[in-house]
Amino acid sequence: MKTIFRFLAGVFLGLLLLFALLIAVETFSAVVHPFPEGFQGTEEEICAHVARYPAWVLAAVVPMWAATALVSVRVAGAIGGRFSALTVGLLLNAALVCNLAMLPYPLWFKGASLLAILFATAAAVWITMGSSQTSTVKNHRQVAEKQD
Repeated sequence: MKTIFRFLAGVFLGLLLLFALLIAVETFSAVVHPFPEGFQGTEEEICAHVARYPAWVLAAVVPMWAATALVSVRVAGAIGGRFSALTVGLLLNAALVCNLAMLPYPLWFKGASLLAILFATAAAVWITMGSSQTSTVKNHRQVAEKQD
C-alpha cells in the first residue's frame, strides 16, 4: 500500500510541478510574443499566432521545455520511484507529440523539441534509477555492518 501511495504521490507532484513550469514557459512566450488585439482564441487564430513566432523565441523555449521535463520527471522519480518518473515522462512526451502535431511549428523546432525532451526525460529516469540503486546498495551495506 505504501508503494502505491508513493507512486501516486510522485506522479501527482511531478505533474503539478510540470504544469507550473509549463505555465512559466508559456508566460515567457506570451510576454515576448503577445497575442494580437482582438484575439478570440479560435483554432485559426492560434495557428496563425504560432506560425508568426520569432525563431529566437522558439529557440529559447526548447531548453526551457527540456529543463521542465528534466525537473518534473526527476521530482516524480525522487518521490515515487522509476515508475512514477516513467509515467510522468510518458504523459509529457505524449502531450508534446499532440502539441507539435496540432500546431504549425517549423520543422526544426519540432525535431529539436522532441529530441531535447526525450533526452531530458531519459536523463531524469536514468538519474532516478541510479539513485534508487545507490540507496539500495547503502541499505545492504548498513545491514551487513550491523550483522558484523
